[in-house]
Amino acid sequence: MIQKNKRAWVWIPFLYFTQGLPFVMVVTVSVIMYKKLGISNADIGLYTSWLYLPWVIKPLWSPYVDLISTKRNWFLLMQLLVSLALLGIGLTLPTNIFFVTTLACFWMAAFASATNDVASDGYYMIGLTQDKQSFFVGIRSVFYKLANVTGQGLLVVLAGFLENYYGDNTKAWSVTMICAAILMLTLTITNFFVAPKYESSEAIVIEKPKGFLEVFSSFFNKKGMGIALAFILFFRLGESQLVKMAAPFFLDKPEDGGLGYSTGEVGTIYGTVGVIMLTIGGILGGILISRDGLKKWMLPMVLSINIPNAFYALLAITKTTNIVAVVSTVVLEQFGYGFGIAGFMVYLIYIAEGASKTSHYALATGFMALGMMLPGFISGYVQEWLGYDGFFIWVVIGALPALFMLKYLDYPADYGKKGANLEN
Repeated sequence: MIQKNKRAWVWIPFLYFTQGLPFVMVVTVSVIMYKKLGISNADIGLYTSWLYLPWVIKPLWSPYVDLISTKRNWFLLMQLLVSLALLGIGLTLPTNIFFVTTLACFWMAAFASATNDVASDGYYMIGLTQDKQSFFVGIRSVFYKLANVTGQGLLVVLAGFLENYYGDNTKAWSVTMICAAILMLTLTITNFFVAPKYESSEAIVIEKPKGFLEVFSSFFNKKGMGIALAFILFFRLGESQLVKMAAPFFLDKPEDGGLGYSTGEVGTIYGTVGVIMLTIGGILGGILISRDGLKKWMLPMVLSINIPNAFYALLAITKTTNIVAVVSTVVLEQFGYGFGIAGFMVYLIYIAEGASKTSHYALATGFMALGMMLPGFISGYVQEWLGYDGFFIWVVIGALPALFMLKYLDYPADYGKKGANLEN
């Protein structure tokens, strides 16, 4: 029989790296790619924000992940589909209708990735006790974000190198996306071998939902769900817009308000010191929640994910291209994200507690995705209207609603603390 927490240090890093890679390819790398291929900021903000939709509506099919087959089978299949979608992008980029074909492939990757998230998160909650869920939330966030850094760091560095090598942005990005597909396939094969078959073990009780509609009604009838959902929607209001325009800000020419950095330079910044600070922030966040409980650290974590936005505003206002200032801003952003997102993810796990936790967690993260998608729609238009300096000031203001709602959230002060409510 397979006990909970078995080989967690092995499968969690691989599973969440594999969860993060397709997300960053769809949401962030697509922005950089389209920017380098001549698409306008307004179109980039609009069309790539629509790609959030599968993460928003994934609760509509999440009960089937509970009802049909196993979560392990689901995430392996979805990861394979993502590999094929990335390959499709690489192969169709050289065509005259690349914008349509690549968007279609990004949509396929987005739906497969959203379903992979449902299955992976459900597997995580089945395979770990509550205290280990809190402890490993920092680890999983680190490897999720490391995948983000791999995408917008190492793969973007590769694209920048190939742009200079070929002298052809289209060919450079075609090769890069094919490499991303190979990496995704390699990760899928690795997960096949390292992920234990928890769901076939008699040692673990699997709760199946009684009915499709009951899954939704039981979620929305939970105490305090109204303010909880409002908090989830507004938690990343600033970040949701910054993440769309940060890369264009680095890449645009100074006369257009940007910093004039190259593709390779942007990738190098995110792929070096950014990785280190992200790792420190994520691990520290998980350890502190496991030691003290969520309540003590929620406010510092909300602040940590939003304060770095002010430094982007300073860069835009002063128009500095100083490498120390730019790298310092990225360092603060990566550390703040790693530290801050740990508290948010533990709160989402709390929201999902009880029967049908896989589907309820999908609902919670669906609202999180909606909070990313809607502001992202207008991010490009707001940037073009206000300029980069005004845009980043607006992003800083976006932190205020979540800060205001913090005092109205109702959850146990020691939730996630080691030794408190150990079993699910």
